[in-house]
Amino acid sequence: MKKLFSGVFAFSMALLPLTAFGEKTVDDSMNPLITAMPSLSIAPDAHAGGLGDVGAATTPDINSQHWNPAKYAFLESHGGISASYTPWLTAIVRDINLAYVSGYYKWDDLQGISASLTYFGLGEVQLTDYNGLNGMTAKPNEFAIDVAYSRKLHEYVSMAVALRFLYSDMHAPSTGGTPDMYPGMTGAADVALYYRQPIQLGMGMSHFGLGLNISNLGGKISYDKGNTSNFIPANLRLGVSYELPFDDYNRLSFNADINKMLVPSRKSKFAVDENGDPLTGQALTDWYTKMSSVQGWFRSFADAPGYSYTDTKTGNIKTVSPALEELQEIQFGVGVEYSYNRQFFARVGYSHENMFKGNRRYVTFGAGFKLSIFSLDAGYVLATSASNPLNNTFRVTLGFDLAGIKDLIKN
Repeated sequence: MKKLFSGVFAFSMALLPLTAFGEKTVDDSMNPLITAMPSLSIAPDAHAGGLGDVGAATTPDINSQHWNPAKYAFLESHGGISASYTPWLTAIVRDINLAYVSGYYKWDDLQGISASLTYFGLGEVQLTDYNGLNGMTAKPNEFAIDVAYSRKLHEYVSMAVALRFLYSDMHAPSTGGTPDMYPGMTGAADVALYYRQPIQLGMGMSHFGLGLNISNLGGKISYDKGNTSNFIPANLRLGVSYELPFDDYNRLSFNADINKMLVPSRKSKFAVDENGDPLTGQALTDWYTKMSSVQGWFRSFADAPGYSYTDTKTGNIKTVSPALEELQEIQFGVGVEYSYNRQFFARVGYSHENMFKGNRRYVTFGAGFKLSIFSLDAGYVLATSASNPLNNTFRVTLGFDLAGIKDLIKN
């Protein structure tokens, strides 16, 4: 079991790029949120990927399923499909890739359905026990498939509910897998709200948007038939956007998201024995795996234990309170998009995560081109630290307006 849990931990950490800290050295401060299927937290499309991984309240598009499926109710077209591809962590390896397909169909102006498929292949991964022994080679992969129903509740408000099936396979018997590891699977659901109000200005129609998406609310995943279990990346995302026109052709949109994972910390103030001493080793693993998903969602708001670190500039020991550490778990992103005639797009954004929670900080750039039936978007990540393995990440998304294609064929 130790080897199994260590394998899951290593698998998750492979997707959590912890970069060099530079100004500080870490004492007991490292307490990132570790989950199974961390690929569900990766921005899958180039549109949002060029805006600093922002998407809860941005202008509705074909890729809204991942960010906020309630936005589909505001799309004017009655159908569309897109495909996205992202080579991941190319600064470290060349065989990790994320593929994403999404689409929607509206049978009237108020409601519709949407779906997506996410596939993540991690190439070869070395799994070991806590002592770095008993290693094996695995070729893990995982996928998620979901379907959502969205509907306008008001002229300016829509809501959506999504159901998702998750599958994660960490072991490959043909490359030395062990028989006590099995594919894990579970189900999850999303609940989303979207508010979009037009505002008439002298230079044209502007739009103000608010978005909420509580995603991946579901069961835990086990790789050993229930002996141990792992949380999936349940998440609370809030977003705001404002689209400002300058004339009939030129406009800017300003967008921001804040993001809080509903996942409990392994180093938790609740993880103590009867004497109040922190649990460690197998006792900590047993405590963590027995916690239910619902307990984890609520504890995630108030379980940070606080930590200390050494500031290398002064040599002083600094202490971070539990309340401040809890706030450090909030990740945020901002993005600006310029569009000309709603056909040509240029994007820039920034995504920030606290250095002790993963340190994923990067600037993003993007561009897009859209015709009546076809769209092409590209996104690029430029990390703020040269040692960050997310540096030079490239995304591309190809989209089609199925209703426009149908009209074109008919004409």
